[in-house]
Amino acid sequence: MPAAGAAAAGLAGYAGSAGEAWQSRNGSKRHREAPVRRAPRRQAQLTLARVEPWSVMKFSFVASVVAFIILFVAVAVLYMVLDALGVFTSLQHTVSSITSSQSSAGTDISNWFSASRILGYTGMLGALNIVLITAISTVGAVIYNLIARTIGGIEVTLRETE
Repeated sequence: MPAAGAAAAGLAGYAGSAGEAWQSRNGSKRHREAPVRRAPRRQAQLTLARVEPWSVMKFSFVASVVAFIILFVAVAVLYMVLDALGVFTSLQHTVSSITSSQSSAGTDISNWFSASRILGYTGMLGALNIVLITAISTVGAVIYNLIARTIGGIEVTLRETE
C-alpha cells in the first residue's frame, strides 16, 4: 500500500504541474486574492440657507464682463468675415436698387453698416448687459435670502466619488 500511495502522490504532482503549465500557456493563472474591501461612501446633507449678495455681485460682474468680451470679439470677427465676403456691399446695392426711382438715387445704407457703428452698438449693449446682469443677480440673491429665511433654503446632498 505504501507504494500505491507514493504512486498516487507522484501522479498528483504530475497532474498539478501539467495543469500549471496549461494555465501559464493560456496566460490565465488563477490566484485567489482576498476581496478588496471598500469603505462606504460618505455623504452629507447640507442646506443652502444664505447666499452672500456681495459675493454674488462680484461673481456676476466678472462673469458678465467675460461674456461681454466674448460677444464683442465674436461680433468683430463676424463683421470682418461678412465684410470680406461682400455681404454689406451686396445689401447696399440691393436696397439702393429697390428704393431708387427715375428721379432719386435710392436710400444709402452704407453708413448703417460701418464697423464703428456696429461695434459701437455692440459696446453699448455689452455695457448695458454688464449693469443689468450684475444688478439682477444681486437682487436675486437678496430675494433668495428672504425666501430661504422663511422656508429653510435648498437642501443639497454631497457624496464622495468612487
